[in-house]
Amino acid sequence: MEKFNVFAARLLPKADYLESGHRACQGCAEALCMRLVHKALGRNTIVASATGCMEIISSPYPETSWNVPWMHVAFENSATVASGIEAGYKALMRKGKYPKRKINFVAYGGDGATMDIGLQWVSGAMERGHDMTYICYDNEAYMNTGIQRSSSTPFGAATTTSPAGKVTKGQQTWKKNMVEIMAAHNLPYVATINPSYPFDLMTKVQKAMNTPGPAYLHAYAVCPTGWRMRPELAIQVGRLAVETGVFPLYEVENGKYTINNEIEEFRPLRDYLKIQGRFRHLSDDVVDSSEKRLHAEYRKLQEKAKASMEETDGES
Repeated sequence: MEKFNVFAARLLPKADYLESGHRACQGCAEALCMRLVHKALGRNTIVASATGCMEIISSPYPETSWNVPWMHVAFENSATVASGIEAGYKALMRKGKYPKRKINFVAYGGDGATMDIGLQWVSGAMERGHDMTYICYDNEAYMNTGIQRSSSTPFGAATTTSPAGKVTKGQQTWKKNMVEIMAAHNLPYVATINPSYPFDLMTKVQKAMNTPGPAYLHAYAVCPTGWRMRPELAIQVGRLAVETGVFPLYEVENGKYTINNEIEEFRPLRDYLKIQGRFRHLSDDVVDSSEKRLHAEYRKLQEKAKASMEETDGES
């Protein structure tokens, strides 16, 4: 479990670069996550944001909740636009037409914009080595357009396009592992973040920001509306996701894995599922098999972290 540091809390920036008064649903952990991200990033940040929940709730014309330069772009190409902004500023600085200084170039997309529609764009920006950070806000479906399934929707979850009924039992495929896809690009920094663990989140955002070259952050974003749950439980569900092994907190720095919140004894997966209406139809045997698979995946992650530690010890 994350240790709360009261001194760190007192030193957190008071300024908010995503202002309150936006139109997010009650209990939206995605909005909380974005607020924490920008506390860590600070003022010298330029954002390219794909169409999605966070674009809709923060920028209804003629109003905006943003206190940093922010650009709304198409569903699939926020990574490409951010990489173009980064390249343009570098050229201006190189030619002496803009003062040299640290600017955080950030691209945002939801799970659909990142893992489905925009996968090739994200891959291209990361592969080209732009000095930027891409952040996927993963609420596990196309929530903005009516709760349709995406390749990030977990197995068994009911959505409007993967309904639970007599013929089908919700989502029939397993969640795409986007973090490992990004790690396979040999990026300098890849990590998972969760607003239920705010200091871990902000530390990783600052690491991504200060790492030369491309970085990728995958954010766990509880959606009470799409997940059919009480909004006041968003933080609890975020912690249960880590404690049950559903969403491990880890980072990959130059190919080396570190688990940030090691789980010694898993909470029962049922504790996580029973709070969410999208899983209420699942039978005990499906829950048991899902739990076994999650534990097996976690053991693979532990093996990678162990191998990374042994490699580091060998180098020293």
